[in-house]
Amino acid sequence: MTEELRRADALYDLGRYEQAAALLARHLAGEPDDATALVLLARCRHRLGDEKQALATVEQALRAAPESLHAWMIHTHILLSLKEYEQAERSARRAVELAPQHWGSHYTLGTVLDRSTRIERRRAAHEAARTAVALAPEEADAHFLVGLTAHRLGNHTVAQQAYETALRLDPDSSEAHNNLSLLHLRRRWFRPGAWTRAAEGFVQSAALDLHDRQARYNLETMAWGTVTGSRWVALAGTVAVSLGSAHLRAGATGTDALVTHLLCAAVFLGSWGGWLLWLSRRVPPHLRRPLLLVARGCRPVLGMAFAVALLVVHSALALVLWHHALFGALALPLFFFALVTNVAGRTALQQRAPKQ
Repeated sequence: MTEELRRADALYDLGRYEQAAALLARHLAGEPDDATALVLLARCRHRLGDEKQALATVEQALRAAPESLHAWMIHTHILLSLKEYEQAERSARRAVELAPQHWGSHYTLGTVLDRSTRIERRRAAHEAARTAVALAPEEADAHFLVGLTAHRLGNHTVAQQAYETALRLDPDSSEAHNNLSLLHLRRRWFRPGAWTRAAEGFVQSAALDLHDRQARYNLETMAWGTVTGSRWVALAGTVAVSLGSAHLRAGATGTDALVTHLLCAAVFLGSWGGWLLWLSRRVPPHLRRPLLLVARGCRPVLGMAFAVALLVVHSALALVLWHHALFGALALPLFFFALVTNVAGRTALQQRAPKQ
């Protein structure tokens, strides 16, 4: 490799794709059939989102070097990004034919087959990933693909083991952190601490890749679930205070009125106190700030929080101003407002979901 190509390769590794592409273009002006330079230029254009030019460049590299394994694998990934799945599979299988003992060719084939919705092709993707791991047991990407394909097949035990191995080999894999957290989140009702581990993984994933919307969206979903869960606590307080206020307005006096008032206050404060205690144990201090920052930037979460806050304010005021019938009349509309906000917010949150 010439000094010029080494500089371009270093620029690519630094994420300076435009500069690397410009350097490669100058190099190729003098050596238009340099397959190594053409493949690297295709990778740069692929990273810059210019898929058609990337495809044309890598196909030029294949004409110059038809047996180039690297060119066939890059060709496959560019075709995948263009959603040309049949051509991508043919390209991946050609890579396997050229290098059956190279883990990357099986990894590439598994990546293509995993895009299918057919169960038999997903099983084939899992087998290709396992072959890649057998050939290169220290490659984190191969273990991640085993986890991903097992995850899609519903084999969550194998998926978890594979994700954990990928993270042991590459602790900075944001995708592995994210997918492992999805498994923890799935088990949150059955395993103590699973929700907390899921949140920690999503926070770690988002910190490792600031451009990845998936982990942030997962955190938004967790914040949404927390806020929507609190509406039932708010409802319990609202019902208790409304019933108590109605009893007081009906003519309760003396000890009966005092007991009613204290009972309403106990239900209201006890339900919120218990919920806050449970939440403080579920969300450790180091996770509170990230979740709050995510919630602040998510309108569906803010809308649901506003609806719950209205119920809380209503209950608090009704404890003090119980003799005003207006508070009893407002309880039902406020609760229906919370339900409508819940449905609208869930729809809006689903629309924020990034493409897989």
